[in-house]
Amino acid sequence: MSASHVYGYTPHKEQLQKRLARVEGQVRGIARMVEEDRYCIDILTQLGAVSTALEAVALKVLEEHVQHCVAGALASGDEAAATEKSRELLEAVQRFAKTR
Repeated sequence: MSASHVYGYTPHKEQLQKRLARVEGQVRGIARMVEEDRYCIDILTQLGAVSTALEAVALKVLEEHVQHCVAGALASGDEAAATEKSRELLEAVQRFAKTR
């Protein structure tokens, strides 16, 4: 799709980018912790925090996908589009559930 297409998360893009930048910083911090031979539990604690932060981003993107993309396809009356977006949603939820 074109770069000008508006997705459900687009209004929240800046917020999502800030969250992801924080996660990126956390991951770099964890890499430093490993480099510095820090205590295992401290590293695991930080890994858990990163995982939780990424999960929050994923849930926001999923929420916006449902409210924008899926709802739009269902409201359009286009049965093929509604079926496709529903299939995509189920696949996304299945992938997301596997990471838990």
